[in-house]
Amino acid sequence: MRRAIVIAVAGASLAGCSSFSLDALKPSSPPLQLQLESTPSGADARTSLGPGCKTPCTVSLTAPENSFTVTYLLNKFQPATVPVQVTRTPGDWFSADSTKVDPNPVVVELQPAAPPPKPVRKKMLRPRKPRPPKGTAAAPADTQFPEPAPPAAPAAPPPAAPPPSAPSR
Repeated sequence: MRRAIVIAVAGASLAGCSSFSLDALKPSSPPLQLQLESTPSGADARTSLGPGCKTPCTVSLTAPENSFTVTYLLNKFQPATVPVQVTRTPGDWFSADSTKVDPNPVVVELQPAAPPPKPVRKKMLRPRKPRPPKGTAAAPADTQFPEPAPPAAPAAPPPAAPPPSAPSR
């Protein structure tokens, strides 16, 4: 019986060794501090990884695997997005992995938004009175202005001058 217990304990201890990883002995990398700034200050800055704040500020990130972006929003200014590159350097047995982000601090100058376009005023068209067709009766007599007289017939051309007399011989 004693032999069975020794074999069971030895088997359990060897099973524990197979799940043991040396990565647990490596020091872990500290959280990454990313500074966010904007001109003008007070913009809402949000990373594509999730964390965000009002500028100027610092956000704490776990070391990302890939690059990410930071988007800045402020009323009356155009939104801006800045790409952030992540560079990882693997550590060895005695040092942790190192992660570097570029740029840090992430700085942006926000541009004022264009003023909204002025609303176009539509001209109010008054309905026109229909014109009588040409060649119809004269305007009604109840108007203040009389109908103009038709144009006079053209005058006769002036008499022609007598032909010059022929010289006598």
